[in-house]
Amino acid sequence: MESMLNKLKSTVTKVTADMTSAVMGNPVTREFEVGRHIASGGPGMCWRIYNGTKKSTKQEVAVFVFDKKMVEKYQKFDKDQIIESLKRGVQQLTRLRHPRLLTVQHPLEESRDCLAFCTEPVFASLSNVLGQWDNLPSPVPTDIKDYKLYDVETKYGLLQISEGLSFLHSGVKMVHGNLCLENVILNKSGAWKIMGFDFSISSINPSDAEPKYSCKEWEPNLPPLCLPNPEYLAPEYILSVSCDAASDMYSLGVVMHAVFNEGKPVFQVNKHDIFKSFSRQLDQLTRLSPTMLNKIPEEVREHVKMLLSVTPNVRPDADQMTKIPFFDDVGAVTLAYFDSLFQRDNLQKSQFYKNLPKVLPKLPKRVVVYRILPALTSEFVNPDMVPFILPNVLLIAEECTKDEYVRLILPDLSPVFKQQEPVQILLIFLQKMDLLLTKTPPEDIKNSVLPMVYRALEAPSIQIQELCLNIIPTFANLIEYPSMKNALIPRIKSACLQTSSLAVRVNSLVCLGKILEYLDKWYVIDEILPFLQQIPSREPAVLMGVLGIYKCTFSHKKLGIPKEHLAAKSLPHLVSLSIDNNLNLNQFNSFMAVIKDMLTRMEAEHKTKLEQLHSMQEQQRYPSNHFLLSSSDVIDEVFGGSSGSAGVNGKANGNSASAPQLNRMSLTLEEKQRLAKEQEQAAKLRNQPALAPQSIKPATPSTQAKDLTSCLLNNMTSLGSLSLTSPPRPGLIQGSTISAYPSTTPMGSMASHGYNPTMGFQTGGQGMRPPGPGLYGGMATTTSTPNFGALTHNQGSTNTPDMSALDSLFTSNKPKVSLNQMAPPKPTPGTTATPWLNQFGSAQPSQTAPMQGAPLAMGGVTSGFGMQANPFFSPQNFSQPTAAPVMNAGGGLRHSSSVNNDLKDLFG
Repeated sequence: MESMLNKLKSTVTKVTADMTSAVMGNPVTREFEVGRHIASGGPGMCWRIYNGTKKSTKQEVAVFVFDKKMVEKYQKFDKDQIIESLKRGVQQLTRLRHPRLLTVQHPLEESRDCLAFCTEPVFASLSNVLGQWDNLPSPVPTDIKDYKLYDVETKYGLLQISEGLSFLHSGVKMVHGNLCLENVILNKSGAWKIMGFDFSISSINPSDAEPKYSCKEWEPNLPPLCLPNPEYLAPEYILSVSCDAASDMYSLGVVMHAVFNEGKPVFQVNKHDIFKSFSRQLDQLTRLSPTMLNKIPEEVREHVKMLLSVTPNVRPDADQMTKIPFFDDVGAVTLAYFDSLFQRDNLQKSQFYKNLPKVLPKLPKRVVVYRILPALTSEFVNPDMVPFILPNVLLIAEECTKDEYVRLILPDLSPVFKQQEPVQILLIFLQKMDLLLTKTPPEDIKNSVLPMVYRALEAPSIQIQELCLNIIPTFANLIEYPSMKNALIPRIKSACLQTSSLAVRVNSLVCLGKILEYLDKWYVIDEILPFLQQIPSREPAVLMGVLGIYKCTFSHKKLGIPKEHLAAKSLPHLVSLSIDNNLNLNQFNSFMAVIKDMLTRMEAEHKTKLEQLHSMQEQQRYPSNHFLLSSSDVIDEVFGGSSGSAGVNGKANGNSASAPQLNRMSLTLEEKQRLAKEQEQAAKLRNQPALAPQSIKPATPSTQAKDLTSCLLNNMTSLGSLSLTSPPRPGLIQGSTISAYPSTTPMGSMASHGYNPTMGFQTGGQGMRPPGPGLYGGMATTTSTPNFGALTHNQGSTNTPDMSALDSLFTSNKPKVSLNQMAPPKPTPGTTATPWLNQFGSAQPSQTAPMQGAPLAMGGVTSGFGMQANPFFSPQNFSQPTAAPVMNAGGGLRHSSSVNNDLKDLFG
């Protein structure tokens, strides 16, 4: 890689050094900047051709340079002869002005090292194109090496040379004297131009109808640069020292032969014995073999044979050659017409431009781009011709690459984008908008192309507005979203609202409907749909256009309309439009179909949302059992155990069913916020004490005390059995508040219990503090409710009253506890009952007394009403200590003397 870079660097350095040394000090460099070496041409290929630019105007030129080092090998006399011949040829070319002659931009300048002059931009000489690369840079430029002439270029090039000779012979009365491949130059556009007038001969009697030319005798001792190219000279020039216009025609015949034979002339001439060579050549021309011309096209072969005739009078003149059928090719005629456009009026030009699109596809791209395109763009200065030129320019642009379009076409199109008159310009651009947006750079689209579209939407011509609205959807995908949203859509909406044309209004709606897919969903909902409600027109076509936009937005998978918008805006608007009197039956049915689809989707979406919310509310209302289980229940559940619970009616219930699972579907932010608030409120309610109302039942008079006693004692026996054995864990009862943590306080005391026949069982509270005086507050009772004494066991008491007769009242399926075990202890003589016992044995006041302490459930939560707080349904309140029962000193339970009286009062 490094070696390649070094080689390239050395090549560039060498070329730059050669160019600098050749041109340095020449006055041409004061006005022109000289570029790289691109070609060679002129007599003996002695002129090096460089590209260049004029410093003042940046105009592109070609700089011809002759380095005097090329003639250092000659004697001074020969040097001077060569320099004078070259100078004479350039000066003659400078004086002549014709489209078929190379145009000189700056006259010849001489310095100590070189000769130089400037011409129109040049590509190469015809000799370079046909493979003669003498005096070219090394390596040979790729564009020259790969250049191939097309048939149309060859035909038109030969026609141009013929026209140039016609100008010299008829207009100037001059013989060129050295027409050959190196003296034919191809300019930047591909046109063939004549140069090399070093040996031109002017007529000695220009005023006479029959010009006469004096010819110099051939001097073989002169340097080659001082003599014309003998391979292209007519035989009479050497053999009879005579020449005229026919001599140039012979040279034209040899040029035509060389063009079709890869640059080879008809004969190879021995320059050392020129006379013998021409004598031999004369004999061959007399009996010219057909095989020598077999590569020449058949339609021009006969004319070439006539041009190579030995007899000058047989050769056709230049005017006759320009009219032969060979040059009637459509491409050649088209190129010739372009070269003569300056002579045509606008009517002729317009007719030609109208027919040009039929011809352009038949021409090679290089000819179209470098020959026809410059001629077309030069006519943009004529506004009346722009509508006729523009379609052809855009047709050429389609065949160009993006780089060629930006480099060769866009600079000339930019001023045309801003033209508003005539209106056809806008129409043509709109029809080719996809081409412009595809090949124009984004910055130029923003600055030139889109402003033209905006002007078309705001144009006073309804035709232009309709065309613009119809074309916009075809290239909407090429427009950047910000430009569409901020500039294009507002102008379409404005055109719809402000126009008085029904066609423009309908086309605006159709245009919006077609470009909805390129817009953002919320932009459509916030901008497009509200705009539809602003349209005042009620023509059926407009209403159907509005319906179409609603339908496209509703059904498009990228867009869609939210149910809130459907309910609040879209459906009311469509329903009001659907009953318009201007609609026919089919149109009304179309409205109703869309409305029904919207209603169906809105119903489905909202129903799904409500089902979600309902499911979540149910989950909050019936929380999971894990929030209510005690620690032992959790263990049982983990290991597969199940626990029953006694219901209100005394029936065993299983574990409550799990709450329904939440349907996991997406919710809006507002719905989630509302759900969070509901969850927070539910949590607060769970932490508050249950407020279950007491069930008040009317007192039913009992005639049999035995039944009430049996019921009471049965319940008491059940509680006693629960305290003595390991009872089943009570199941959870809905609404109860029970701590999941077992109490650490020893249950060495019993809570008092009251019974009211009119109110049912009242509940007492068990605190979570150490036992002591005042631990259990007095229960609120009525005068008709007797007080049961404290049920305690005193250690050492043995004498108990015999109550075994009541044992038969207990249910047989539960462990029996004799009434003797529940009787209060009898105090030992000489001892005094403790205050703790006295508070249960004393009579209760007749009125309801206030609670001495707030009853607390286990875990510190205030106890509620109902059987959840009732001690009869809380076996923990009656649990027995593991130690032996506390007895009195007498060895038995002390019997309260008021027990029998209380029972008599209670049961009659």
